[in-house]
Amino acid sequence: MPVLAVNKEATFNYEVLDKYEAGLTLLGHEVKSARSGNISLKGSYITFRQSAKRLPEPQLMNAHISLYKYASTIKDYDPYRTRHLLLKNKEIKYLMGKKNEQGLTLVPLRIYTKNKFIKLEFALARGKKKYDKREDIKRKDLDREERRMLKR
Repeated sequence: MPVLAVNKEATFNYEVLDKYEAGLTLLGHEVKSARSGNISLKGSYITFRQSAKRLPEPQLMNAHISLYKYASTIKDYDPYRTRHLLLKNKEIKYLMGKKNEQGLTLVPLRIYTKNKFIKLEFALARGKKKYDKREDIKRKDLDREERRMLKR
C-alpha cells in the first residue's frame, strides 16, 4: 500500500485514540494528481455536514490536491474543495457521538492506495497540551542521541 500523503502535524498536535479507514470521492484528474504525489493534508480536518439524506455526511475539508498537470484546462477548479468520505451508517453514527464529546476531533492521518482505490486513514483524537508536546520533543531528542551513541 503506497502512501501518497502523510499529515505529520496530526501526530504531534493530537493524541490518537482510534484509527479508521474511509474511501474518498475524487474526480478523475484528482486521482491522477494524488497518485503522482500532488496532495497535502496539512491543515485538513473532518466535519459532518447535513445533507438531504437522514444522516449527516462526513467530509474532508481543506485538503489540497493540485490540478493534474496533463489534464486539459479545467476552469473553476478549487484544489481545497470538500470531498465526501465513504463510511457505513453505523460508523457515521458512532463517530458523530464520539465527536460530540468534549475535546475529541477527527483528524486525517494519511492517504494511501489499497488495491485500485484511494483510502483515507483518519483518527479520533484529543488535542495535546503544550507540556505534552514538550515531552514528546524531549523524548525524540533523547532517542536520537541514543542512536548516535550506538553508531559510534
